Amino acid sequence: MTAEVREQAGKGAARQLRRKGKIPGVLYGQEECLLLTLDPDAIRKILRSHAGTALVSLTITGTARNAVRTALLREYQVDPVTGDLLHADLFEVSMTKPIRVKVPVALVGGVPVGVKEGGVLHHNLRELHIECLPSALPDQIEVDASQLGIGHGVHVRELAPREGLRFLDEGDQMVVSVAAPMSEAKLEALLTSGAAVEEGKEPEVIAKGKAEEEGAAAAPAGEAKAEKKEAAAAKPEKKEAKEEKKK
Repeated sequence: MTAEVREQAGKGAARQLRRKGKIPGVLYGQEECLLLTLDPDAIRKILRSHAGTALVSLTITGTARNAVRTALLREYQVDPVTGDLLHADLFEVSMTKPIRVKVPVALVGGVPVGVKEGGVLHHNLRELHIECLPSALPDQIEVDASQLGIGHGVHVRELAPREGLRFLDEGDQMVVSVAAPMSEAKLEALLTSGAAVEEGKEPEVIAKGKAEEEGAAAAPAGEAKAEKKEAAAAKPEKKEAKEEKKK
């Protein structure tokens, strides 16, 4: 893929590029970052053929001399309405240093045995986080699920080892599994019990609220009665004090 170094940055410059049929991009290099002008068709070709995990031989023009870099498509932005590509980020790699990327999981081997028996297939992990040298980077990780019965699955630790590749996900994570189908009676029972619990919670909350309000109203009344008793007890003391003064 060919890219050209651009000088201008910002939203205005990006809009001008898109009007010309190009898109802005950034190459994050080993030592420097370059602002680039990219061809969106070349990016789409990478996404269609390699799901974004392909190594790209990037020829950069517009510098003192044309430079060829090996890069990986790291991220891209798409217009949610039109589907047009808006921006792309590339990451320069060294062929002698391992990289960490996510690659898609592809299920192979046909329909699992458990699914033929009425089970439900769960594709738990759609991507796997791996570490390898750029030269060993696979387009995808193939997982054979054809022999899985109901209640069985494949964990990350059970994946076939590949030379020069290390899985970074937790070994206990399930990649693919076949679950037993839920009967209509069990589903109805779960929905009914859930509704009953929700209905039971509401009156309890309301009753609790009323009890709190009644308690709050009763507290001031009790305090008022206590104050009256204290006032009544204080009156005889005042009378005694007056009689002593008269003497």
